[in-house]
Formats: sequence, structure tokens, C-alpha cells
Amino acid sequence: MLNKTIRSRITDSWMLTALVIILFLPLIIGLALFLKSIPLFHISSLPCLLFSEDWAPNAGEFGFWPFIYSSLYVTALSFVFSAPLCLLAAIYLTEFASKRLIQIMHPVIDILAGIPSVIYGMWGILVIVPLAGEILAPFFNIKSSGYSVLAGGIVLAVMCIPYMLNMLIESFKTVPYGLKEAAFSLGATHWETIKHVLLRKSRPGILSAFGLGLAKAFGETLAVMMVVGNVIQITGNPFKAAYPLPALIANNYGEMLSIPLYDSALMFAALILLIVVLLINLIFRYFIVSSHAVKI
Repeated sequence: MLNKTIRSRITDSWMLTALVIILFLPLIIGLALFLKSIPLFHISSLPCLLFSEDWAPNAGEFGFWPFIYSSLYVTALSFVFSAPLCLLAAIYLTEFASKRLIQIMHPVIDILAGIPSVIYGMWGILVIVPLAGEILAPFFNIKSSGYSVLAGGIVLAVMCIPYMLNMLIESFKTVPYGLKEAAFSLGATHWETIKHVLLRKSRPGILSAFGLGLAKAFGETLAVMMVVGNVIQITGNPFKAAYPLPALIANNYGEMLSIPLYDSALMFAALILLIVVLLINLIFRYFIVSSHAVKI
């Protein structure tokens, strides 16, 4: 009996320790990045760092706004492409598709989720970049090399699909069939039932899926770096090149650290990424909690 009590206490202690580590891990990461970024604050204010467009490390100018803008632009574009597609696909798979199609789709979704990002990047170079530069851009009378915000948005959208689609399907499956039957008994059509029962009841799951997709898109590095062009500029033209924050870190860390304060600048870029991802999760968490108060 004594041995069981000791084993139980040891097990509880290890589980509590693991939980505490997980809870404090984001704080530890953020604190480490902040401490490494402090030297950068000695030469420039925070608003200047965030919103200045001047990027000249040799002259001590570190304006991150072009990189932040590029990250937001590519992420927003990928979300516009992937969110409606995933939502409609999840509705079809859960409400209209045959069991055989569902059995085929689940492995396909898992395979898409497991493909390394470098493979998506190579696919983007071979397919999406020529599509954007040689077909889509000439259609709009625009000259483009194909390495652009549009190419990055399309590649990111494809990368986000398996994660968002899986969560949406599982969320729709949790809706009790009795609610649908009640809607049918009141004379609702299938689409009316989907709109007023399935989507409303699954709202927290939908928001969770969209939040996960946005967070993943904002922090993705390798695939976007390979197709987005990596040119420091601010443009609203999706056929122009851009330079997201993850690409800035991946391209320069370890090569440009001989420049004073460059190490702190890259750490600050990583800190911005971390904070934005945390904000995305907090905002969607707020909407999820709020949506639980909505009753059908």
C-alpha cells in the first residue's frame, strides 16, 4: 500500500511538472527573445522599429514594417483562398459525400498534412510561380516574374488546407443528428438545416480551425521563402515580390551576424512573429468563448 502511495505521488509530481513546463514555455521563449532584442531598443524606439520602412543594417536602420506588411499580406491572401474552400469541402464531406469518398479523402488529407514544407516550396516553384508569372499576370496585363505575394498565398493556402479541413470535419461530426432531424421535421430544407443548425452549432469549431490556419500561415517559413521573391518593398500588387518576417530570419541568420545589432534585429523579428501568433490565438479564443453563449 505504501509503495502504491509513493508511486502515485511521484507520478502526480511528474505530471504537474510537465504541465507547468508547457504552461510557461511560451513565456520563457518570449522572454528569451525579448532579452536578445534589448540592444536594438537602445538605438530606436519601438514605434520606429515597427512602422519605419527604412531597412539599412549597415547604417543602423532597422525598419520592420515592409516585413510585417508582407507577412500580413501573404497570410490574408492564403486565408481568403483556403477558408471558403475548406468550409465548403467540409460541408460536402459530412453532409453529401458517400462513405467511399470519405474513406478516400481522410488518407489524402493526412498525406497533405505530412508533406514537408520544402516539397510544397518546390511544387510552388515548378507550378505556381509559372502560373502566376506566365498565365495570370499577362491576363491582367501585368509583368511579373511569378515570384510574388500571389504565389506565396497560393502555396500557403494549400499547406493550410489539411489542418483546417480536418478540424472542420471533426467539428461538424459533433453536431447531434437529433438537431438536424428536428429542423427537417419543421419543414427546413437540407441547406437551411446546414445554415441554421450545422454552421451555428459548429461555430466554435469553425473559429478554431480558422485561427489555426491563420497562425500556421503567418509563421510558415521555407515554402513561402522559396516562392515569394524576397524583395523589401511595400506593394498592394499581388504579382509583385515581398519579404515576410520568417523569410528574413531564415535567409539571414548565421550569415549577416557580423553586422552590429543584426542578431538583435533577427531576434526582434522572431519576437514579433511570436506576439502576432499569440494575438491571433487570443483573438480567436475570445470569439470562441463568445460563440458558446449563442444558443440555437
